[in-house]
Amino acid sequence: MLFYIANMVEPGQPVKDIEIDSDTSLDKIFNEMSKSGGFESTNLSSGLQILSEMIADEKCLKFLSFVGAIVSTGLRGIIKDMVKREWFDVVITTCGALDHDIARHYSEYKEGSFTMDDIELADKKIHRLGNVLVPMESYGPLIEEKMQTFLEEEYQAGVKEMSTADITKMIGKHLGEDSFLHWANKNNVPVIVPGIMDGAVGSQIWFFSQKHSDFKLNIIADSDTLSGLIFKAKKSGAFMIGGGISKHHTLWWNQFRDGLDYAVYVTTAQEFDGSLSGALVREAISWGKVTKDAKQVTIHAEATTILPFLFSALLSKLK
Repeated sequence: MLFYIANMVEPGQPVKDIEIDSDTSLDKIFNEMSKSGGFESTNLSSGLQILSEMIADEKCLKFLSFVGAIVSTGLRGIIKDMVKREWFDVVITTCGALDHDIARHYSEYKEGSFTMDDIELADKKIHRLGNVLVPMESYGPLIEEKMQTFLEEEYQAGVKEMSTADITKMIGKHLGEDSFLHWANKNNVPVIVPGIMDGAVGSQIWFFSQKHSDFKLNIIADSDTLSGLIFKAKKSGAFMIGGGISKHHTLWWNQFRDGLDYAVYVTTAQEFDGSLSGALVREAISWGKVTKDAKQVTIHAEATTILPFLFSALLSKLK
C-alpha cells in the first residue's frame, strides 16, 4: 500500500484513471483513489487502510483523539458510533466535547451560516460556532444546571476527589444512547480531558469547588490511567481528528512506549507556522512519538466532510 512507499526515492506504481459507474461501491472508490496519484486522495485511501488494519489488530492499544467543536455538528453521531462499536480503547478530547455532548442531549442546536450577523445573533442570545447556532439557553445555563446536579449527587455519595476520566464517566451515566460519553461509560472506555478547565464543564467544576472546599479535581490520576495502559501495550495506534491539546496529549503519552505503530491524522492546519496542529505525523518520528516504521499518514481535509465516507468504508472493510 501507499504508506509502505511514502519515503522511497524510486517511483511507485503507474498513475491510473479513476473509473466509477452507478454500481461502484464506496470501498471500490477508495481503492480507485489509491491508484490515482491524486494529491490528497491517496492519503485518504491510505488512511482507510491503516485504520482498518489498526482497529483489527487485537494487540494494539487504540487511541481516538478529537477537537470538541466537531461534537457540535452531526459528526457527533459518528464519534458516538465508533465508541459504541469499541473500535478504540481510550479517548482524548477537549472540554468542548463534554459541553456539546451534554447540551445536545438535553436540547438542540440549529443550522446557520458563516455569514450571519453576529451582532444580531448576540442580541437574540444565540452563539455562533462556525455555521452552527447555539441558543444561549441550550448551553451555559443548561450545562450549569446539569453539572451542579451531577456533582452534588457524587458528593453526597461520598466522592470528594475525581479525575477527568471520573468526570466524563459521571456525565456518561446521566446521558442517553445519542451520547458518545454514554457509550464510553457503558464500554468502559476512559475519556480523558487534559484541558478540562477550558470550557463550561470545567468552569462548573470550579464553581462546585467554591461551595465544597473539600472537593478536588485530580488531574494526576489521569496520568496514572494512561501510564497503566501505555506501559502494558504491545502496540499502539491513534486516529487523531484535528490538532491542539488532544492530538499532542495522545502523541506525548505514546513516546513512553517508543511511539505509535499506527497513526492517522486529519487536519486543515498548515506546517509553515510551526504549530503542533500543522505538524505532519512524520514530524513526531523525530520526537519518538511515532515509531520509525509506523504505518502513518496525514490527511489534509476538513473532518466533517470526509469522516462520514471514511466511516462508511471502514464499516465495509471491518465487516
